[in-house]
Amino acid sequence: MTSQPSRRIAPISVVIPCYRCGDTIAASVASIAAQTRPVAQVLLVDDASPDDTLDVLHALAQQYPAGWVEVIASPENGGPSRARNLGWAAASQPYIAFLDADDTWVPEKIDLQMAVLEADPELSLIAHRMAVRERTLPVPPLRMPIKTVSIGRKRFLLNNPFPTASVILRRDLPFRFNEDFRRVEDFLLWAQIGFSGYRCAKINQVLAYWHKPTYGASGLSGDLAAMHRAGREVRHELLRQGLVTRSEHWLARGFGILRRARRRLLLAMRSQQPREVS
Repeated sequence: MTSQPSRRIAPISVVIPCYRCGDTIAASVASIAAQTRPVAQVLLVDDASPDDTLDVLHALAQQYPAGWVEVIASPENGGPSRARNLGWAAASQPYIAFLDADDTWVPEKIDLQMAVLEADPELSLIAHRMAVRERTLPVPPLRMPIKTVSIGRKRFLLNNPFPTASVILRRDLPFRFNEDFRRVEDFLLWAQIGFSGYRCAKINQVLAYWHKPTYGASGLSGDLAAMHRAGREVRHELLRQGLVTRSEHWLARGFGILRRARRRLLLAMRSQQPREVS
């Protein structure tokens, strides 16, 4: 962990759900340790991985100051929602940040987001942009000017405005990830927060990276058809809870159909690209 004696520690617990992530988790935690403003706590939640992931997590925790990285072992596999909820329950700080075990943050992320939260304590959730980038490529500089925009009710009808690894939220919010959902569970939570009237905002900077395509790749998000089914289930759940009107539900469904057509086109175009032969 980088020493930052001149900077206050951010009152943040970082929660990372871990499942068969032994090859990537070290880079994710290193990106937390490299923050220009350090966080108070890192929670690695092993979701009953069938390999040596739990041993890797314990060994990784030993590489950092005692107590900074804590390892939680789930007794059974419950998916990312349950893993994140377990970390949420163990968090000691007033704010919680989320990171996935194959994603990374840029060094200025926490500094920029905490500046917004400290300037506007009534905010319940702050996020930012993300992009896909190869691990071996250098991180580009921030693009000025840095701006923060409010995310209102209508924006949630279009699509998910908040990538999971971009989100910092208040620990005391009366919501949790729905453990019945293994896909699009993040959007359901963000939408519950936003549609319930809690204020949300987003910084116009790429402050974290995915290191694989966000759809059409391996993992749960790679099953595109299942992702769209889960999206429909989320829209029905929001309607059932009375958080959206029926007209809003149908508007969101229309946007969902358009997104599905666009993603199918992008996947078809990707499949036609020539592949390198070694």
